[in-house]
This record gives sequence, structure tokens and C-alpha cells, in this order.
Amino acid sequence: MKKFAAFCAALLLAGCVTRVEKPSPAPAREDPYTALMYEFMKGAPLPEPAFQLAQPGSPDPVDYTKYGIFKNLGTDDYQYRLTNAAGLMQAVGEGIFPNEDGVLRDPAYSRLLERGMLETRHWDALQMADPQAAFFIWAQSSEEPGVKAYFTAMALENANLIVPAIKAYHAVLVHNPRSACWSADGSFVWYVAPAALSNIKRLCNEYPGLGLWIEGADWSIQNERDTDLDNDIICVKPGTLVKKAPSERLQGLPDLRTLQVAERRGTGKVQVVKYANGHWQLLVDGRPFVVRGVTYSPTEIGLSPHNHPYFGSTWQFTDKNGNGKADAPYDAWADKNANGVQDADEPAVGDFQMLKDMGCNAIRMYLPTTKEATYDPTTVNKPLLRDMHDRYGIWLIAGDFLGAYTVGSGAPWLIGTDYNHPGQRALMKEVVRQKVLDLKDEPFLLMWLLGNENNMNADHSGVNATRTNAGSEPKAWAEFLNEVAEMIHEIDPNHPVAIGNLGAGLAEYYNRHAPAIDIFGMNVYMGEGGFGNSWSDARTKFDRPVMITEYGCDAYADGKGPDEAAQAKYHEGCLRDLVLNQAGGELAGNSIGGIIFQYPDEWWKANDDPFTQNINPQGNAPFPDGKTHEEWFGLAGQGSGRNSPFERNLRQAYEYYKSVWGTATD
Repeated sequence: MKKFAAFCAALLLAGCVTRVEKPSPAPAREDPYTALMYEFMKGAPLPEPAFQLAQPGSPDPVDYTKYGIFKNLGTDDYQYRLTNAAGLMQAVGEGIFPNEDGVLRDPAYSRLLERGMLETRHWDALQMADPQAAFFIWAQSSEEPGVKAYFTAMALENANLIVPAIKAYHAVLVHNPRSACWSADGSFVWYVAPAALSNIKRLCNEYPGLGLWIEGADWSIQNERDTDLDNDIICVKPGTLVKKAPSERLQGLPDLRTLQVAERRGTGKVQVVKYANGHWQLLVDGRPFVVRGVTYSPTEIGLSPHNHPYFGSTWQFTDKNGNGKADAPYDAWADKNANGVQDADEPAVGDFQMLKDMGCNAIRMYLPTTKEATYDPTTVNKPLLRDMHDRYGIWLIAGDFLGAYTVGSGAPWLIGTDYNHPGQRALMKEVVRQKVLDLKDEPFLLMWLLGNENNMNADHSGVNATRTNAGSEPKAWAEFLNEVAEMIHEIDPNHPVAIGNLGAGLAEYYNRHAPAIDIFGMNVYMGEGGFGNSWSDARTKFDRPVMITEYGCDAYADGKGPDEAAQAKYHEGCLRDLVLNQAGGELAGNSIGGIIFQYPDEWWKANDDPFTQNINPQGNAPFPDGKTHEEWFGLAGQGSGRNSPFERNLRQAYEYYKSVWGTATD
């Protein structure tokens, strides 16, 4: 844990030299990335397997060309025709196609069957205490073949059988690259093959001592916006698992100092640049900058959008103790012993100091918009934000909802924002114009952020959860985005414009109709392994630097209570993915950082009573307990609520980031 934390902290500093375009020579300063990657690739030892396979298969990567014939690689007509099933069964081992029935010959299978341990429904099996039983159940499930293969691989990974898990994930790519997994209600679908590919890369990076890597693999899709699988065009290259030592992989890392800048977006203080190898970086005053952000909205217990029009921004002005300073930023205190009392050794240091100690360098805040669809500059405390930047080194990512939740559009809530409506477009654009004019010259401003999941597809959610027609009218939405971004660039050339998207949805529309967007911001919640295929989706469909504008996990386990350890583990996996996909590495090279959702818990989000922290789940989600608890996402809790907005219960996830980010500088 400490070794990984030290690596990440240093890696966040990687590339800390000034890059210039040819023909000017690159500065002769050391780039520490290679040395840091080498330290990381020494790796941690493999975890102890939960059980042993009776038929583990070959210890070497499976060479599928020995057992079949590949046809039409990289096309929608990809095929793999098996010619030597017996040989492949022996190579892959039990439980992996075409050797799923190999588990029936495992003596442990009979023992567990006799004890009634294999009667659990397969969808519940991965939550079982016995990982071997979960593996057997999935290997013998009646699920669609690709879905069955994917979750069998997951069961192997959960049992710490890492090499068999990698082989099993690869089998998904080879045999079932078009398999889709449906939600229980049939409203949502996702493909298992890109998830399998992401998991292979993650495991090869997590355990580099295995000396395994995947080469030549690619999976892409067109027309995936709806739940009609028949119109999806899927091009497949399953790639090859190879033996590749960490030293060999290190030799292939790019030295960004030697590369031309192929594209530069922006002309002022904050820019994004793309190098000749396709990697992207965010630059501030010419130096690489990695976003280590949090969503900061320290809503006082009892406030909600139902009882206060600007509840999300009152923290900038609230001074309950009358000392002339904003409460949460300057007077919050950490309750170290969780007794609900501010003891003598628990000074009021403020959130800004705690965020600085954690290594945070940016907060995301959506600037208030009035009900009349105007902007009131007095709702932004500029002196406070200047102090946040000058004394604590924290920048502002300034957001506008751009019609999400009907904010700024003047549209009725039950109908939602219509991006074809000239009047609504004019209102939203004017609101953004007012905000940009007001803040464009402020020293604390890092970038502009437009929207928040406005693209959420009604076909997936049943209702348009953000109350916009962006999902059903994507061209109009993308064109309006571009119009607003162009306006911002004209008024403020010093700061890039990002979009706050839900995943990579509508990326192809942004590519065609919103070229003025500089940063592809994505809200992504995909599990403790990170962000899956989001990086490659962006590179393929909308080639921009990627900032994960929301990620995180709640700290509550359904039926058990608070679970800080699971939340911290989730964040570790996400940060690892953010770091390894930065410029200069061997992965996508388009990560410029991310924004944690969120810093303190907010008690209004899932309960009609904002004075009570709701412990009931709000739905299913890819979190450790399979549920989402919207009022428990904070890196810090607010205790009993009696000392709001001052009390902070700093969770294990906060301490993890402090150990990783705390020494980082930009």
C-alpha cells in the first residue's frame, strides 16, 4: 500500500518539464516518468489464491492460432473458427470455454454439490463467502455464453487466481465479442468484451511481475446509444496475450520531451496540448497540470433545493459563529475520535486546509443561476475563492448546468429543456455569457465546465433524468454546446471549455458538431477497477483530453452499516486508472486527472428529510454492495449532524488520498 501510494504521488508529478513545439529544442531536464514506472513495475507479489484449480491449464498465454482460424480481424464480420477443441480445452483449463464442463471433473465440485453449496442463483453467487462455489456456479450457469464467460472470469479474479482470470477474460474477446449483458428490468445493456479487455490491462498492470501483456487488441462500436442490438456495428481484434517483462514494457514508453506538439487548444494561461503520439496534457503557464479535484458543496444539514434557492452556494457566506469568516472553508474541524465533540486537540483548521493537506488542487462548483434564468454575481464570493487559490493552491472548475434539471433554460420541470427551442437556447447562452464576463480574469479560474449528464438517454433511464431532450435530439444538443463554447472562447481565450458528460455517450455527435469543446469530461461509475473502456472510447470517437468529472463510491454497505474500507479500496482502483492513462504511459495517454464525488456528505439528496442521513439504498450500482447510498459519498462525514457545517469525520478514502497526493505539487 505504501509503495503504491508513493508511486502514485510521484507519478502525478511525472512530466513536470516544459514542452515546446518544434523547432525549439526540449529543455534538458530529467523526466522522472520512466524511473517511476520501473519502480511500479517491480510490482507487488501475487495474492494468495483462495483455492487451487484441479485443471489449471497451461501456465503460458494461450496461442489461439494453434487451435483455430481467425477471419476478418478488425471488422464487423470478425470470426474465430475452432479446429482443435481438445487442445484448447487443455490449454485454457477448467471453467473457460470450451472447457466449462471441466469443473464437473474437479473433485471439489462434487464435495460442494453434496453440501448444497451450489444452489445459489448465479447472479447472487459473486457475493458468496465461498469464492470456489461462486466460480463453479458461474461456470455451469445457463446464462448467455459471453456473459457467462465474463462473470466466470470475474469469479476467478475474486478468488485471486489472476492468471486464469486473465485467460478467461481473453476468451471473452476471442469467442464472444458481441455478447451483451442486460439489466434486470431490460432498460439498460452493456457489452462484456470491452470490459474484459480493460480488466486484462488492469490486471497486467496491477501484477506486472507476471510478465504478461496484451498486444493488438481493439474493440469498437457504432450505434450503441439505444438498446437495439441489431443496429450495432462492432469491430473486433481480440489481440494476443504475450510474455513481456516489465523492462521490455518500459523501453517502449514515449519520451514526451522528444515529441512534437501536434495540436494546441487555447492561447492563454491554461491550454491543452496533443503530442505526435496522440497523448494529451493540460498545461498551466506552460507546465503540465494534473487535476486532483473534488466536488465541493459543504451543504449545511437541513438545507435542500426545496427550502433554499441557493443552498449549494451558501457555504461561501455562512458565518454561524460570527467570526467574520465563512464557516466550512475556515472553521471546519476533524473529529479524530468520532465522539461528536470538538476536543482540545481538534482545532478549527477549515476545509480549505484539509483539502490542501489531502493534495487537492481543484474544486468543481456549479455557479448559481436564478429562477429567472439570470446570473447574480453576488452569489459568488470572489475574495474567498481568491484566498482559496492564493493561500491553499486550489483552483476553481466553474460549471454551468446548461439546461440540466431545467436550470437556466426556463423550461417547465415536467417537460424539460428543449435544445431546439430558440428562446430557451438564448436564455442559457446569456446566463453563461454573464458568468464568463464576471469571472474570466479571476486568478482562481482553471476552466469552464458545461452541463452535467445532460446526455442521459431516456431509453436507458425510463425517464429523462436530467430533464433535457439531449438524448433524443443529440445533434441539436451538440450544436448548442459548440455555439456556447465558441462564445466562451471569444470572450475568454485563457481557459479551456469542458463538457460534463455521462460516460462517453454521444461522443460521435460531439466529434461532428461540437469541435469547440476542448476537454471531454465524463462522469463515470464503473467499479473499483476504474473507468473501463472510457479512455479508448474517447480516443476513438471524440479525441480530446479526458477529465473524469465525477467518480467515487458511497461509504455505506446495505444491511451492514458504514464501510470505509470498501470505499477506500474503490478509490484506490480509480486513482490507479487515472494515473496509468496519463500522457507518457503505455495506455491511452489522454487522462488529465479527475474530480472525486464528493468531499463532505450531503444529507438532502435521497430523503425528504434533510435533517436525517438516509441509510436506505436508492438503487443498484457498481459499488461494493451493489447498491448506491446517495447521502454517503463523501470523503468526510458530518457526524451526527449536530455540529454542521463544522464537524468532519475524515474517512479512510480521505487518508488514502492524503498519503498519495499530499506531497504532490504542480
